[in-house]
Amino acid sequence: ESNCTQATEFILVGFTEDPVTQATLFLMVLLVYLATILGNLGMIVLIRVSPQLHSPMYYFLANLAFIDICTSTVITPKVLVDFMSEKKVIPYAGCVAQEFLYDLLGMTEVSLLAVMAYDRYLAICRPLLYHWAMSPKCCFQLVAGSYLMGLTNGIGQTIGMFTLSFCGSSVIDLFFCDISPLISLSTSDTTLSLIILTSAALFAVSNSLFVLVSYMAIVSTILSIHSAEGKRKTFSTCASHLTTVSIFYGTACFMYLKPSSDSSRGDKWAVMLYTMVTPMLNPFIYSLRNKEVKEAL
Repeated sequence: ESNCTQATEFILVGFTEDPVTQATLFLMVLLVYLATILGNLGMIVLIRVSPQLHSPMYYFLANLAFIDICTSTVITPKVLVDFMSEKKVIPYAGCVAQEFLYDLLGMTEVSLLAVMAYDRYLAICRPLLYHWAMSPKCCFQLVAGSYLMGLTNGIGQTIGMFTLSFCGSSVIDLFFCDISPLISLSTSDTTLSLIILTSAALFAVSNSLFVLVSYMAIVSTILSIHSAEGKRKTFSTCASHLTTVSIFYGTACFMYLKPSSDSSRGDKWAVMLYTMVTPMLNPFIYSLRNKEVKEAL
Protein backbone atom coordinates (compact mmCIF):
# COMPACT_ATOMS: atom_id res chain seq x y z
CA GLU A 1 0.00 0.00 0.00
CA SER A 2 2.86 2.40 0.84
CA ASN A 3 4.46 1.79 -2.60
CA CYS A 4 1.17 2.67 -4.26
CA THR A 5 1.25 5.44 -6.88
CA GLN A 6 -2.08 7.28 -6.95
CA ALA A 7 -3.60 7.59 -10.44
CA THR A 8 -3.33 11.14 -11.84
CA GLU A 9 -5.67 10.46 -14.76
CA PHE A 10 -8.35 8.00 -15.83
CA ILE A 11 -8.86 6.31 -19.18
CA LEU A 12 -12.48 6.40 -20.38
CA VAL A 13 -13.62 3.44 -22.44
CA GLY A 14 -15.80 4.77 -25.26
CA PHE A 15 -18.42 2.94 -27.30
CA THR A 16 -16.27 1.59 -30.11
CA GLU A 17 -12.84 1.80 -31.75
CA ASP A 18 -14.26 1.75 -35.29
CA PRO A 19 -13.61 5.18 -36.94
CA VAL A 20 -16.77 5.11 -39.09
CA THR A 21 -19.00 4.24 -36.11
CA GLN A 22 -17.25 6.92 -34.04
CA ALA A 23 -17.91 9.57 -36.72
CA THR A 24 -21.59 8.52 -36.95
CA LEU A 25 -21.96 8.63 -33.17
CA PHE A 26 -20.21 12.03 -33.09
CA LEU A 27 -22.82 13.49 -35.46
CA MET A 28 -25.73 11.86 -33.60
CA VAL A 29 -24.53 13.04 -30.16
CA LEU A 30 -23.79 16.54 -31.51
CA LEU A 31 -27.33 16.82 -32.94
CA VAL A 32 -28.84 15.58 -29.66
CA TYR A 33 -26.74 18.11 -27.71
CA LEU A 34 -27.73 21.02 -29.97
CA ALA A 35 -31.41 20.00 -29.74
CA THR A 36 -31.07 19.81 -25.92
CA ILE A 37 -29.53 23.29 -25.65
CA LEU A 38 -31.90 24.95 -28.15
CA GLY A 39 -35.02 23.17 -26.86
CA ASN A 40 -34.42 23.86 -23.18
CA LEU A 41 -33.13 27.40 -23.76
CA GLY A 42 -36.19 28.07 -25.94
CA MET A 43 -38.44 26.79 -23.14
CA ILE A 44 -36.75 29.07 -20.55
CA VAL A 45 -37.08 32.13 -22.83
CA LEU A 46 -40.71 31.30 -23.69
CA ILE A 47 -41.65 30.97 -19.99
CA ARG A 48 -39.82 34.22 -19.22
CA VAL A 49 -41.51 36.34 -21.93
CA SER A 50 -45.04 34.85 -21.82
CA PRO A 51 -47.23 36.29 -19.01
CA GLN A 52 -49.67 33.33 -19.31
CA LEU A 53 -46.82 31.00 -18.30
CA HIS A 54 -45.97 32.93 -15.12
CA SER A 55 -47.30 30.25 -12.79
CA PRO A 56 -45.64 27.84 -10.30
CA MET A 57 -45.68 24.87 -12.71
CA TYR A 58 -43.76 26.79 -15.40
CA TYR A 59 -41.39 28.31 -12.84
CA PHE A 60 -40.43 24.74 -11.87
CA LEU A 61 -40.26 23.73 -15.53
CA ALA A 62 -37.82 26.59 -16.32
CA ASN A 63 -35.56 25.30 -13.53
CA LEU A 64 -35.86 21.74 -14.88
CA ALA A 65 -34.84 23.03 -18.34
CA PHE A 66 -31.82 24.79 -16.80
CA ILE A 67 -30.76 21.57 -15.00
CA ASP A 68 -31.13 19.59 -18.25
CA ILE A 69 -28.85 22.06 -20.09
CA CYS A 70 -26.24 21.80 -17.31
CA THR A 71 -26.42 17.97 -17.05
CA SER A 72 -25.94 17.60 -20.79
CA THR A 73 -23.06 20.13 -20.79
CA VAL A 74 -21.23 18.33 -17.95
CA ILE A 75 -21.04 15.12 -20.02
CA THR A 76 -21.61 15.63 -23.76
CA PRO A 77 -18.77 18.02 -24.85
CA LYS A 78 -16.17 15.68 -23.30
CA VAL A 79 -17.80 12.70 -25.09
CA LEU A 80 -17.66 14.62 -28.41
CA VAL A 81 -13.95 15.41 -27.88
CA ASP A 82 -13.27 11.73 -27.07
CA PHE A 83 -14.94 10.57 -30.31
CA MET A 84 -12.29 12.59 -32.17
CA SER A 85 -9.37 11.63 -29.87
CA GLU A 86 -7.20 8.55 -29.99
CA LYS A 87 -6.43 8.73 -26.26
CA LYS A 88 -9.59 9.09 -24.18
CA VAL A 89 -8.26 10.35 -20.85
CA ILE A 90 -9.56 12.64 -18.12
CA PRO A 91 -7.30 14.11 -15.39
CA TYR A 92 -8.06 13.23 -11.76
CA ALA A 93 -9.21 16.81 -11.02
CA GLY A 94 -11.45 16.77 -14.11
CA CYS A 95 -12.93 13.45 -13.01
CA VAL A 96 -13.69 14.85 -9.52
CA ALA A 97 -15.30 17.97 -11.03
CA GLN A 98 -17.44 15.95 -13.48
CA GLU A 99 -18.57 13.51 -10.78
CA PHE A 100 -19.41 16.38 -8.37
CA LEU A 101 -21.51 18.30 -10.94
CA TYR A 102 -23.24 15.17 -12.26
CA ASP A 103 -24.27 14.10 -8.74
CA LEU A 104 -25.32 17.65 -7.82
CA LEU A 105 -27.53 18.06 -10.91
CA GLY A 106 -28.93 14.51 -10.76
CA MET A 107 -30.16 14.87 -7.17
CA THR A 108 -31.50 18.39 -7.87
CA GLU A 109 -33.59 16.97 -10.74
CA VAL A 110 -34.87 14.12 -8.53
CA SER A 111 -35.97 16.68 -5.89
CA LEU A 112 -37.45 19.06 -8.47
CA LEU A 113 -39.56 16.30 -10.08
CA ALA A 114 -40.99 15.54 -6.61
CA VAL A 115 -41.73 19.27 -6.10
CA MET A 116 -43.52 19.35 -9.48
CA ALA A 117 -45.59 16.30 -8.48
CA TYR A 118 -46.55 18.11 -5.23
CA ASP A 119 -47.53 21.17 -7.30
CA ARG A 120 -49.84 19.06 -9.51
CA TYR A 121 -51.27 17.31 -6.42
CA LEU A 122 -52.20 20.67 -4.84
CA ALA A 123 -53.60 22.06 -8.11
CA ILE A 124 -55.87 19.03 -8.70
CA CYS A 125 -56.63 17.64 -5.23
CA ARG A 126 -56.48 20.81 -3.08
CA PRO A 127 -57.36 23.66 -5.50
CA LEU A 128 -58.62 26.01 -2.73
CA LEU A 129 -55.24 25.77 -0.95
CA TYR A 130 -53.18 26.08 -4.14
CA HIS A 131 -52.55 29.84 -4.38
CA TRP A 132 -51.74 30.08 -0.69
CA ALA A 133 -49.49 26.99 -0.62
CA MET A 134 -47.72 27.85 -3.91
CA SER A 135 -46.94 31.51 -3.22
CA PRO A 136 -43.86 32.96 -5.02
CA LYS A 137 -41.89 32.77 -1.76
CA CYS A 138 -42.82 29.10 -1.23
CA CYS A 139 -41.95 28.24 -4.86
CA PHE A 140 -38.54 29.88 -4.46
CA GLN A 141 -37.93 27.95 -1.21
CA LEU A 142 -38.91 24.62 -2.82
CA VAL A 143 -36.53 25.21 -5.76
CA ALA A 144 -33.73 26.43 -3.44
CA GLY A 145 -34.29 23.30 -1.30
CA SER A 146 -33.93 21.11 -4.42
CA TYR A 147 -30.60 22.75 -5.31
CA LEU A 148 -29.47 22.42 -1.68
CA MET A 149 -30.24 18.66 -1.73
CA GLY A 150 -28.26 18.39 -4.98
CA LEU A 151 -25.34 20.33 -3.51
CA THR A 152 -25.35 18.11 -0.39
CA ASN A 153 -25.26 15.00 -2.59
CA GLY A 154 -22.49 16.40 -4.81
CA ILE A 155 -20.31 17.33 -1.81
CA GLY A 156 -21.04 13.98 -0.11
CA GLN A 157 -20.13 11.88 -3.17
CA THR A 158 -16.96 13.97 -3.73
CA ILE A 159 -15.86 13.48 -0.09
CA GLY A 160 -16.46 9.76 -0.65
CA MET A 161 -14.32 9.85 -3.80
CA PHE A 162 -11.44 11.59 -1.96
CA THR A 163 -11.28 8.61 0.44
CA LEU A 164 -10.67 6.24 -2.48
CA SER A 165 -7.21 5.22 -3.73
CA PHE A 166 -6.61 4.13 -7.31
CA CYS A 167 -3.34 2.17 -7.39
CA GLY A 168 -4.22 -0.52 -9.89
CA SER A 169 -6.28 -0.01 -13.03
CA SER A 170 -7.36 3.52 -13.92
CA VAL A 171 -9.64 2.40 -16.76
CA ILE A 172 -13.29 3.48 -16.32
CA ASP A 173 -15.60 1.31 -18.44
CA LEU A 174 -17.88 4.26 -19.18
CA PHE A 175 -17.73 7.56 -21.13
CA PHE A 176 -17.76 9.85 -18.06
CA CYS A 177 -16.82 9.80 -14.34
CA ASP A 178 -19.62 8.30 -12.25
CA ILE A 179 -19.12 7.26 -8.61
CA SER A 180 -20.22 3.62 -9.07
CA PRO A 181 -17.43 2.54 -11.50
CA LEU A 182 -14.93 4.57 -9.44
CA ILE A 183 -15.86 2.62 -6.29
CA SER A 184 -15.34 -0.68 -8.15
CA LEU A 185 -11.92 0.56 -9.40
CA SER A 186 -10.69 1.58 -5.94
CA THR A 187 -7.92 -0.36 -4.21
CA SER A 188 -8.74 1.11 -0.76
CA ASP A 189 -11.61 0.77 1.73
CA THR A 190 -14.84 1.83 0.00
CA THR A 191 -17.16 1.74 3.05
CA LEU A 192 -17.69 5.52 3.33
CA SER A 193 -18.33 5.92 -0.40
CA LEU A 194 -20.83 3.05 -0.36
CA ILE A 195 -22.66 4.52 2.67
CA ILE A 196 -22.94 7.93 0.94
CA LEU A 197 -24.05 6.29 -2.33
CA THR A 198 -26.66 4.16 -0.52
CA SER A 199 -27.99 7.25 1.34
CA ALA A 200 -28.37 9.08 -2.00
CA ALA A 201 -30.13 6.07 -3.52
CA LEU A 202 -32.55 5.87 -0.56
CA PHE A 203 -33.33 9.59 -0.90
CA ALA A 204 -34.01 9.14 -4.64
CA VAL A 205 -36.27 6.13 -3.93
CA SER A 206 -38.20 8.07 -1.24
CA ASN A 207 -38.71 10.91 -3.76
CA SER A 208 -39.99 8.47 -6.38
CA LEU A 209 -42.42 7.01 -3.81
CA PHE A 210 -43.62 10.55 -3.01
CA VAL A 211 -44.26 11.11 -6.75
CA LEU A 212 -46.11 7.77 -6.93
CA VAL A 213 -48.34 8.57 -3.92
CA SER A 214 -49.06 12.06 -5.33
CA TYR A 215 -50.17 10.55 -8.64
CA MET A 216 -52.32 7.92 -6.91
CA ALA A 217 -54.17 10.80 -5.19
CA ILE A 218 -54.38 12.72 -8.49
CA VAL A 219 -55.80 9.70 -10.39
CA SER A 220 -58.32 9.12 -7.58
CA THR A 221 -59.47 12.76 -7.81
CA ILE A 222 -59.70 12.62 -11.63
CA LEU A 223 -61.80 9.43 -11.49
CA SER A 224 -64.25 11.14 -9.12
CA ILE A 225 -64.95 13.86 -11.73
CA HIS A 226 -68.28 13.07 -13.40
CA SER A 227 -67.89 14.57 -16.90
CA ALA A 228 -65.55 12.98 -19.43
CA GLU A 229 -64.49 16.46 -20.62
CA GLY A 230 -63.64 17.44 -17.02
CA LYS A 231 -61.54 14.28 -16.60
CA ARG A 232 -59.69 14.92 -19.86
CA LYS A 233 -59.04 18.59 -19.06
CA THR A 234 -57.77 17.84 -15.54
CA PHE A 235 -55.54 14.99 -16.69
CA SER A 236 -54.04 17.17 -19.46
CA THR A 237 -52.60 19.52 -16.79
CA CYS A 238 -50.35 16.77 -15.38
CA ALA A 239 -49.83 14.50 -18.43
CA SER A 240 -46.56 16.21 -19.47
CA HIS A 241 -45.04 15.92 -15.99
CA LEU A 242 -46.14 12.29 -15.70
CA THR A 243 -44.45 11.52 -19.05
CA THR A 244 -41.22 13.28 -17.94
CA VAL A 245 -41.19 11.43 -14.59
CA SER A 246 -41.83 8.07 -16.29
CA ILE A 247 -38.93 8.54 -18.74
CA PHE A 248 -36.56 9.86 -16.04
CA TYR A 249 -37.24 7.11 -13.49
CA GLY A 250 -37.66 4.41 -16.16
CA THR A 251 -34.18 5.00 -17.63
CA ALA A 252 -32.67 5.55 -14.15
CA CYS A 253 -34.06 2.23 -12.89
CA PHE A 254 -32.82 0.41 -15.99
CA MET A 255 -29.40 1.99 -15.54
CA TYR A 256 -28.91 1.47 -11.79
CA LEU A 257 -31.15 -1.44 -10.76
CA LYS A 258 -30.63 -4.03 -13.47
CA PRO A 259 -28.26 -6.94 -12.68
CA SER A 260 -24.73 -6.39 -13.96
CA SER A 261 -23.85 -8.51 -16.96
CA ASP A 262 -20.59 -9.49 -18.61
CA SER A 263 -21.15 -7.05 -21.46
CA SER A 264 -21.27 -3.38 -20.61
CA ARG A 265 -22.23 -2.28 -24.15
CA GLY A 266 -25.96 -2.35 -23.33
CA ASP A 267 -25.27 -0.50 -20.06
CA LYS A 268 -23.56 2.30 -21.98
CA TRP A 269 -26.52 2.77 -24.31
CA ALA A 270 -28.83 2.94 -21.27
CA VAL A 271 -26.53 5.53 -19.64
CA MET A 272 -26.41 7.48 -22.91
CA LEU A 273 -30.22 7.52 -23.02
CA TYR A 274 -30.38 8.69 -19.39
CA THR A 275 -27.65 11.37 -19.54
CA MET A 276 -28.03 12.75 -23.09
CA VAL A 277 -31.39 11.86 -24.67
CA THR A 278 -33.69 12.40 -21.64
CA PRO A 279 -32.63 16.08 -21.16
CA MET A 280 -33.47 16.67 -24.84
CA LEU A 281 -36.98 15.18 -24.57
CA ASN A 282 -38.44 17.34 -21.77
CA PRO A 283 -39.04 20.58 -23.75
CA PHE A 284 -40.60 18.57 -26.60
CA ILE A 285 -42.88 16.68 -24.19
CA TYR A 286 -44.08 19.97 -22.65
CA SER A 287 -44.49 21.81 -25.97
CA LEU A 288 -46.23 18.98 -27.85
CA ARG A 289 -48.61 17.90 -25.07
CA ASN A 290 -49.37 21.24 -23.49
CA LYS A 291 -52.07 23.63 -24.74
CA GLU A 292 -50.75 26.63 -22.75
CA VAL A 293 -47.23 26.24 -24.19
CA LYS A 294 -48.62 25.90 -27.73
CA GLU A 295 -50.63 29.10 -27.26
CA ALA A 296 -47.60 30.92 -25.86
CA LEU A 297 -45.54 29.77 -28.86
